[in-house]
Amino acid sequence: MKWPRPSGWQCIVYSSFVLVLVCIVQSIDEIRFESLFKLDRVPLFLPKTFHHSTNESIARNTPPKTIQIPLNCTSLGNRTRNCPANYYPKNFISQYSQLGGQDDDHQEYQEGGRSTCPDYFRWIYEDLRPWKETGITAEMVERAWPASHFRLVIVDGRAYVDRHKMAPQTSDVFTLWGILQLLRRYPGKLPDLDLMFSVADKPVIKSEDYQATTPPPLFRAETNIKPWEELLEEIKEEDKRKRWMDKEAYAFWRGNPRTSASRMELMRCNVSHKQDWGVHLYKQDWNKEKAEGYKQSNQARQCTHRYKIYVEGIGWSVSEKYILACNSVALLVKSRYYDFFSRGLMPMHHYWPINDQGDKCRSIKFAVEWGNSHEQEAQDIGKAGSNFIREDLKMDHVYDYMFHVLSEYAKLLRYKPTIPERALEICSETLSCSRVGVHKTFLMESMVKGPTNVSPCNMPPPYDALAFQALLERKVNAISQVELWEKKYWENQTQNN
Repeated sequence: MKWPRPSGWQCIVYSSFVLVLVCIVQSIDEIRFESLFKLDRVPLFLPKTFHHSTNESIARNTPPKTIQIPLNCTSLGNRTRNCPANYYPKNFISQYSQLGGQDDDHQEYQEGGRSTCPDYFRWIYEDLRPWKETGITAEMVERAWPASHFRLVIVDGRAYVDRHKMAPQTSDVFTLWGILQLLRRYPGKLPDLDLMFSVADKPVIKSEDYQATTPPPLFRAETNIKPWEELLEEIKEEDKRKRWMDKEAYAFWRGNPRTSASRMELMRCNVSHKQDWGVHLYKQDWNKEKAEGYKQSNQARQCTHRYKIYVEGIGWSVSEKYILACNSVALLVKSRYYDFFSRGLMPMHHYWPINDQGDKCRSIKFAVEWGNSHEQEAQDIGKAGSNFIREDLKMDHVYDYMFHVLSEYAKLLRYKPTIPERALEICSETLSCSRVGVHKTFLMESMVKGPTNVSPCNMPPPYDALAFQALLERKVNAISQVELWEKKYWENQTQNN
């Protein structure tokens, strides 16, 4: 059976307030290898109390206490240039055998509590499918060099970066920071890697250029996002203040409309004295926001409407998860690009689909009218979308997605990564000790406290061809049903008028 090809391939993996992308995106005219890493804790290696607490835990056959290692910017020398020789343990589990414990027994504890990863992890296999047969060669990676800003190599658990283009603002710093948090969470578990990163807003590798050849894998990054767990808690608390029934019975969107034609078209739907499409739209002036301290861009305080609109900009937009987390009905305009979790969403279960090719105003108007006349069903959709974000996008799952997408990528490498001649080693001290102000605050808030005692979740198996086809058809059928309802609704409106 011929394997069905999805309309778009892409991935991403978060970071607390920064995104470091790690996924692949293939749409009709663009291929993006994206990755977004989520951070939210503090750094690593063995404190003086480690030996005692671990021996005691092994003797009692109980899980060891959580290890927390503070950042050391003073007593470890000049960390703006050099990293400690023992910065990353070769293997966290091996510490137990050195202390008289049994690695096998400890491994059983580590693996015993493992759960199966959320179903959207299965898209990792699909995103890597372009390289399944050929593998990824050094030549393929080198071909991504002109489009990249820097190269990141991980060898024996240590990270090295070769910068060759100026990155806008601090996007490269936070991208690299996210990788370091993953190394700390799972020391000794991440394989050797060779990654090219672009931090440009617009995707640069087009699938139309690679009809006869294999595309180069290129990672992308995004920055300046508030720590995810903290923001999610704020959204939950704000959402408790007002029931769905008490929210404004309109759709809401706030953003920069100039980043895409789809957003510019959306602005025509705003409420006016001539027409009410059931939409409240607000332009976001980021220069003004920056000057006023981002008072109008707090995502936690934008859950005031029954319906929230998602529409992508230049590429994918980080706002999708915030919109879904609100317990409002997410009205998702059909996208060309996907966040790493997006393809795990089911139309009419997690969200209401809006067709990007038709009249957005009429589609949104119908969605709002339908929801206001089917209040329980609308609330169920909002709740399902919110639960998906709050459960399947917990930080443990985000870290595990990062781990698995990089591990599967590494399996495809047909060469052993080596440290580039011009590369410099990076660690938490080199990236953070000399920072000041808000950047320092962001880094400290998002640092991983130390190694986790739990192994990554178990990857679900890949889709077989029949199951994958059935999944795609189920989504298409749900969207077609909405389009049919919408068509009949407007036909009736025309007849009645």
